[in-house]
Amino acid sequence: METKASFTMYTTPWCGYCHRLKSQLDREGIVYDVVDIEQEPAAVEIVMSANNGNQTVPTLVFTDGSAHTNPSLAQVKSKLATL
Repeated sequence: METKASFTMYTTPWCGYCHRLKSQLDREGIVYDVVDIEQEPAAVEIVMSANNGNQTVPTLVFTDGSAHTNPSLAQVKSKLATL
């Protein structure tokens, strides 16, 4: 059975916070999509709109349209519980 991602993580290859959060999510078995904003120019606009014009990563956009910037694993799990 395929599990659908509950959020998209916008990231860059050089972002240490992104790598840390990805490894924590992977350990927990949480399914998500990843978009590298350096490879997808349209994604930069999504990140900037969620962060008052800043290109801050990781930015997570959830299926309900809400966004969290550089959240902890606990914050992600708490948000997923409300979806």
